[in-house]
Amino acid sequence: MTTVDTHRAGLSLQRLSRVDRLLDSYVDRGLLAGTLGLIYRRGETVYCNAFGHRELGSGLPMTEDTIFRIYSMTKPITSVAALMLFEEGHLLLDDPVSNYLPEFEGAQVCTGDLDNLVPPDRLPTVKDLFLHTAGLSYGWDQDSPVENLYRQSFGNREQLPLDKFVQKLAALPLLYHPGTRWRYSYATDVLGRLVEVLSGKSLDEFFRQEIFKPLAMTETAFQVDATSLDRFSACYCPPGGFSFGSDPEPDTETASVSSDEGGRAEEPTIELFEAPRDSRFTKTPVFLSGGGGLVSTIGDYLRFSQMLLNGGVLDGQRLLGPKTVEMMRANHLPADLVPIAIGADAHPGYGFGLCGSVLVDLPATSTPGSVGIYGWGGAASTQFWIDPQEEMLGIFMTQFMPAGYYPVAREFRVATYQAIVD
Repeated sequence: MTTVDTHRAGLSLQRLSRVDRLLDSYVDRGLLAGTLGLIYRRGETVYCNAFGHRELGSGLPMTEDTIFRIYSMTKPITSVAALMLFEEGHLLLDDPVSNYLPEFEGAQVCTGDLDNLVPPDRLPTVKDLFLHTAGLSYGWDQDSPVENLYRQSFGNREQLPLDKFVQKLAALPLLYHPGTRWRYSYATDVLGRLVEVLSGKSLDEFFRQEIFKPLAMTETAFQVDATSLDRFSACYCPPGGFSFGSDPEPDTETASVSSDEGGRAEEPTIELFEAPRDSRFTKTPVFLSGGGGLVSTIGDYLRFSQMLLNGGVLDGQRLLGPKTVEMMRANHLPADLVPIAIGADAHPGYGFGLCGSVLVDLPATSTPGSVGIYGWGGAASTQFWIDPQEEMLGIFMTQFMPAGYYPVAREFRVATYQAIVD
């Protein structure tokens, strides 16, 4: 619902109705089970509306307190945790990772095949972990024999404690010399382990004590509490299923969807990927993934995003200094590594900072916005972005694998910016 005078926030109420139509259309066409969008500008939540269902089988509606798998929207939280320790003097960004995680001391680079390993031109640094320039990967691609080693090594990653996972990861060759390429990777999971080592706390404990409690993020955790399970959304995928890393294959149960005419569609447009009760997020995690392990609500993620938009402070609780946030949201990649791309999925106009992607070339995006927008998304099609120039942020939530299958997050951005009139 719209909660304030939108004119005061410089948005047109009439034009915001286009956001409603956009998000509702994905539900009405049966492309998504439910959608939830939020727009915040000039200190006010000017838009927050939910459409459809968080679980089709039960008929439970999508609501503002729905709990989502935020996957890689965990990464900015881990980055903030590491930057808090940076501010406390525990590390410098240009320090070699091996200063704190000695398992990386013997890093070798694969130069073509596994029989041709050479020492790196330089050791991967802490900053490389933030930027995904450390020589690591996720094992998704086919362009290096090291990718296959990732697939062989981490089929059971959810059963590995974080320290054991990082030790196993460090034993694999690097895919490239650090700093010479950008590749989306487990780097943020290594950063999470760095937080543990430097703070003396487990990652979940650090998050809870140093970030979630000060920001009153009561719904964000590595596990959905049993008392909140009815608010945990189901996750969906295209017909025929979708394989996500080492996670289980989608359930074969087909979701009930409607055709454009309002009746039941002859062919399903989405299938159930994961029911709430079957999710690993309902179980105590072994692997505390700083790269993708959290669940959250739109309200909690708003508080985290507000803190960043405010320069590191919210309701008197300061997590970071404003100059650190300024550095965090700047593009740190050299021109030859811009734009970033995940596999064949290029992100025209975007570099990368210490907290996610950073818009450096507005025309290249073909989308309205501002130079300096930063943010990131998650594998289940969640996304957030912060625009310091417009004093604005947006959060889009749904649960559909894979991210990018529909252009809905980008369309949400267009619908948001077209509503600005002041």
